[in-house]
Amino acid sequence: MPAERSTTQTSILPIIFALSLAFTITAIDPLVLSLNLPQVSRELDVPPTGVGLLGGMSTLVMAASVLGAGNLGDSIGLRRLLMSGLAVVAVADVLAMLSPGYGFLLAMRVAAGLGMAALLGVSLALLKTSVTEEQRPKAIGIFVAIEMVLCGVLPALTGWAVTGLGWRLVFLVAPLLAVVSMLLTARFVPESPRQERAKLDVIGIVLIGMALLTLVIGLAAAQNGMLRPQTWLPLLVSVLGAVLFVRHERRTPEPALDLSLFGNRTFTVALAATFTLNFLIAGLSIVLGQYGSKVLALSPRTVGLLFLPGSLLIAGALIMSGSLMEKFSPRPVMVAGLATMAAAGLLMAGTVSPTMALWLLVMAVWLYNLGSMVSSTSVSETVLSHAPSGQSGTVASVQTAFGMTGYAFGPTVYLLLLNAFFNREWLADTEQRGLTVTQGQEAVDAARSAVARSPGGVGYDPNLLQQVGGLDLGADFSDAVRLTMLTVSVLPIAVALAVLRFRHERPARAADGRRDA
Repeated sequence: MPAERSTTQTSILPIIFALSLAFTITAIDPLVLSLNLPQVSRELDVPPTGVGLLGGMSTLVMAASVLGAGNLGDSIGLRRLLMSGLAVVAVADVLAMLSPGYGFLLAMRVAAGLGMAALLGVSLALLKTSVTEEQRPKAIGIFVAIEMVLCGVLPALTGWAVTGLGWRLVFLVAPLLAVVSMLLTARFVPESPRQERAKLDVIGIVLIGMALLTLVIGLAAAQNGMLRPQTWLPLLVSVLGAVLFVRHERRTPEPALDLSLFGNRTFTVALAATFTLNFLIAGLSIVLGQYGSKVLALSPRTVGLLFLPGSLLIAGALIMSGSLMEKFSPRPVMVAGLATMAAAGLLMAGTVSPTMALWLLVMAVWLYNLGSMVSSTSVSETVLSHAPSGQSGTVASVQTAFGMTGYAFGPTVYLLLLNAFFNREWLADTEQRGLTVTQGQEAVDAARSAVARSPGGVGYDPNLLQQVGGLDLGADFSDAVRLTMLTVSVLPIAVALAVLRFRHERPARAADGRRDA
């Protein structure tokens, strides 16, 4: 066993903490900006058409460059790339604090996105190369637990600080985390093995970057209509980019991504699981925002706090899931997490109503988060265990790309389902009450207009949806939420069954006696 891998349980904790901080930056940095975007936009006179671009720019850049970052890390060293990414994020955000206007801030978000692309898959890949195979399951559990706690606490602390001291503090969170991560990484994290390449597959990296970038743009635009050119044109470019990428990778002698990995069904199902986890979590946030404001009259801040209760309990469960993977295998942990997410969706479907108790909503959200985080530990272990030597960065970046794709699909699909089911329900309600379709549409438009003017704010009447036009729109929208949650709950069940099925079709590895996921 190589010397750098003969680490003790005590010595791996600084490694886990350093890498988890780096990974957390990729979630926290865009999140705290999004939560405080109205204040930032107001102070810098951001044009209305530029607000969404400002909030999502770093994520778009990450989507376009994540696989390229993984390839680069495998070539020059994962540790070196991680340190460079941390430095870029820290400098970009410090400069963002000093932004004189919108254009400068947007440029800094591009730079921060490039830096964070070097943190996404690279953090997990370095975890694989820095600890032994026996330690890795527990290490991943602790890694995700740290991220969970920080993502639950830091947005609230940042919100309070910004309220008292101003919007520029939004850009101080990532540099502080980056400095701590850099110090720990420099001291404790060993460099990874490098993959000898004659040259990087620049064409492949550009093609997959174009495919991912246009996919995210198209899916975001799809929320305003599928037939608009702003929607179908980027999606068409994305499909074309993906096809060209696969064609190129099959022909080039040194591909950016070894497509033969997808011939391994366990690896492929694990990627399907990471898509599913992100899809469901992103979609749930849309449901909570729509249902919370339109029916329960909750403020945006209250809706955000629904994710906070139970964070420490989930962190404990994550550490336990790492121990279970170490004792058994990732497979039962992945299935348990997926089943928990399905149960959470069914719980919400079975209890949602215009007068749903807040504790039930908190319980459903908590179970969703629990299942997602527990499954993510087993998914990461499964994906990383299939990474060939010297390609950990690339393989971990593939997992990240699938996760980002699921996160982009979630809001669009959930909104399409919500709208379709809601239209069906209020039309049936209109017919039952003897009203015309025009009268029903006027009632729906009036309710939507009132909510848009005061979403959960002072003066909003939570009974408005039941009062307009004689329709019980609160019940109609609740039924739409119920049907949406029932529909999407099929997905984690299907993936869990696939995990069970493909496990039995793959023999155990004879080399070390460990079982595959």
